[in-house]
Amino acid sequence: MTVPSASPLPERSLSIAQARREWIEGEPSSNVPGVPGVPGSRVEPWLVRSWQRCLAVGHDPRQRVSFDPVSAPSARLVAERNRALVAAARPVLDRLSRAIADTRYFAILTDADGIVVDVGALPGGSDAAARHARDLARIGVDLSERAVGTTAIGAALAEHESVWLHRGEHFFDDTSIYSCAGAPLFGPQGECIGMLDLTGVQVVERPELRHLAALSARSIENALLRTHDCELLLQIGWPGCATGADTEGLLCIDADGNVTGANAAARHMLHQPLGARPALNCNDLFALPPQMLFDAARRGDEVLEVPLWSGLRVHARPQLVDQPVPASAHAAGTNRPRLRDVQTALIRKAVDDARGNVAEAARALGISRATVYRKLSQSRRSDS
Repeated sequence: MTVPSASPLPERSLSIAQARREWIEGEPSSNVPGVPGVPGSRVEPWLVRSWQRCLAVGHDPRQRVSFDPVSAPSARLVAERNRALVAAARPVLDRLSRAIADTRYFAILTDADGIVVDVGALPGGSDAAARHARDLARIGVDLSERAVGTTAIGAALAEHESVWLHRGEHFFDDTSIYSCAGAPLFGPQGECIGMLDLTGVQVVERPELRHLAALSARSIENALLRTHDCELLLQIGWPGCATGADTEGLLCIDADGNVTGANAAARHMLHQPLGARPALNCNDLFALPPQMLFDAARRGDEVLEVPLWSGLRVHARPQLVDQPVPASAHAAGTNRPRLRDVQTALIRKAVDDARGNVAEAARALGISRATVYRKLSQSRRSDS
C-alpha cells in the first residue's frame, strides 16, 4: 500500500514554485515562448490576486509571522457581535471535529474580518505540528490577510468563494507548513459574516476538504437563518428534486410579506444576488398573493406548488414560526391547494393591480377577458 505524501504532487509543487518566482519574486516567465510578460505557470487567479495584495501593502515572504490576538476590548466586541453565529456553528463544529479527527485537520470559525471566534477540537500530542496548531487556533487571534498573508481564510473572505490552499501557495514562508480549505459564510441578508476553515499542519493534503467546508458552511448559515426573527419560514425546492440541507432554499417572511432573510440556495433559485437591496416582497417573487402562503401554513398544508413570475414553479413548505413542524412535513405532499384556487388568486391579483380593468388584467395574464370573467364567476359561486 502506498502512503500518500504530505506534500503536493511533484508537478504541482513545481508549478507553485514557478508561480512564486514569477508573481512574487518578479522573475520573467519562460514557459510561453513569444508572449512576453505572460506567466507560464498555472495557478488560480484568486491566488495571484491575494499575493498581489500582500505585495501592495509591503509584505515580504521571508518576514516572520506571529499569530497575535486582537486587544482585549476588541476581542470582547467581536465575541458579542458574533454570539449568534457561534451558537449556530457550534453543533456543526462538533460534527466536523468527529469527521476529520483521524486526518489531524481541525476547524476554525472566523468573523468577517478574519478574527477567530471559535475552534473545533485540536489534534492532541506535544509534537511540533500540535504546537503549531495551537498557535493559530485561539479565539481572538487575527488570521486576516493583512496579518498572516495568503491563507484560505483571507482568500475565502476576499473572493466570497470556497477555496483550497496548498502549502506552498501561502504568501509567507512561515505559513507554508499549513494546508487549508475555506468557505465563506453569508448572513440572512446575504452579507458575508465570516468563514469556516479546515487546516492541517504538515499533514497529507486533502483538497476534498473544500467540498466538506462548503457544505458545512451552508449548514451553519441555515441554522443561523432559522433563528432569524420572522412570521413565516418558507422552505422551497425544485419539483422532482430530493430535498436536503445543501439544496433546500429557506426564506424568512414578515407579516407584511417582506422577505427578511434568505439562504444562498433560495437566492440562487429565485435569481436574487447576495446582498440585494432593497428588500423584496413575496409579490416580487411569487405569482400568488403572500396571504395564500400564510393561509396554507395555518391549515397545515404540507406542500404547495408555487408559480414564479418567470413561469417556473417551486415546491414550498410554509411554517409559521410559532408552530411546530408537522410530523409528516417531509413526506410526499398531500393537502396541496387546488390548481383552480391558485389560478383564481392570480386572476384576482391581476385585476386588483389593474384597478379593476379586466381588459388590462387579461392582457397581463395572456388570457381572454371571457376567461377572466368566467373564473371569477366560478369563484364567487363556490364561495357562496
